[in-house]
Amino acid sequence: MEEKNAIPRQHRLSLEHRSSGTLTGISDVVSFDENSIVLDTSAGLLTIKGEGLHVTRLNLEKGEVDMEGMVDSLSYSSNEALHRSGESFLTRLFK
Repeated sequence: MEEKNAIPRQHRLSLEHRSSGTLTGISDVVSFDENSIVLDTSAGLLTIKGEGLHVTRLNLEKGEVDMEGMVDSLSYSSNEALHRSGESFLTRLFK
């Protein structure tokens, strides 16, 4: 199996008028709906909250995402739990 994102990509976020944005350094789209977009980035887990949010362009090979909608908040958190979710419960318990 090919290892995803062997070389970390530089993360960049550009937001215009709280209504459209371009992001780089994206390794995965964890989830999205009209009220939130959750992205796994090289800088951590990014949660974008707002209204009418849409992913308009997605290129995971280049690690790029374009989005539209009214952005209310941007929040970064650790993506360690996301990366460990593939491990068994016992492995995580005794680490």
